Amino acid sequence: MEEIRKKLQDEIAVLERELTVELPREIQRARSLGDLSENAEYHSAKERQRLVEARLGQLTKRLGSLSMVDLSKIPHDKIGLGSNVVVLDVNKDEEMKIRLVTSEEADVAKGLISTSSPIGRGLIGKEVGDLVKVQSPGGMRELEIIRFTTIHDAGS
Repeated sequence: MEEIRKKLQDEIAVLERELTVELPREIQRARSLGDLSENAEYHSAKERQRLVEARLGQLTKRLGSLSMVDLSKIPHDKIGLGSNVVVLDVNKDEEMKIRLVTSEEADVAKGLISTSSPIGRGLIGKEVGDLVKVQSPGGMRELEIIRFTTIHDAGS
């Protein structure tokens, strides 16, 4: 969790510098070129400023919600954030290893599934033996939970 916070804080710092130092410089330089109505550099810098402000808002909000994650509220005996899960894809008769992570860490190719994804939401709160039906781009999937460890288990 700490590495995610650091990543968000680093991106916020870069964007704040761009917003407070680099973009004002670009805007000032573009203004010095004259007529603003047909000044592409000025309009481009102002548009970038709006995008940076919006992204900063998103990141700040996400950082705030991450700080509210209470690890003591994550169950010890059911699947939750940080759980490593082995499921059987009933349709393909194939085992899959999944780790439930935040959206910032998600990487489907590596088996890192966001808790806010359809599969992640389907697995939260489940136990060994439960059958989970989730809608995926390839259609409805049935996943049987074979085993899991939680964020609280040693070595997870």
